[in-house]
Amino acid sequence: MTRTGTIALALTTLLALPAAAQDLGAIEFANSCAQCHGADGKGDGPVTPYLLNPPPDLTILSKTNDGVFPIANVYSIIDGTADVAVHGGRDMPVWGDRYMTEMREDATAHYSWAEARAYAQNRVLALVEYIASIQQ
Repeated sequence: MTRTGTIALALTTLLALPAAAQDLGAIEFANSCAQCHGADGKGDGPVTPYLLNPPPDLTILSKTNDGVFPIANVYSIIDGTADVAVHGGRDMPVWGDRYMTEMREDATAHYSWAEARAYAQNRVLALVEYIASIQQ
């Protein structure tokens, strides 16, 4: 099976198993977001005192959006395509770029841009799924 086929199969499997996406999202959140947003997503992580602007409470995104979780907005903030003025420039890392760079710089394999992008999108989507699951 080609690398593209393997990634496509992984994405299909992940999308078919919401629990797996949520588990991956929880891991991504703990590794990439909890330092600022806190383990529970309420914006009280250990680095918060050192940030220019406090991170938002991620558990009330639906509540502050008339009860609808803003999927596209959350995705674009995480992957870096949205302007995040609330972060005072861009304190929040652009995770989409970081995830793609990880794939592209993997010395053990040579992934195409499309494969790296699919990998990055998968990780961002899992993170979005997890954040949706922690809404009040």
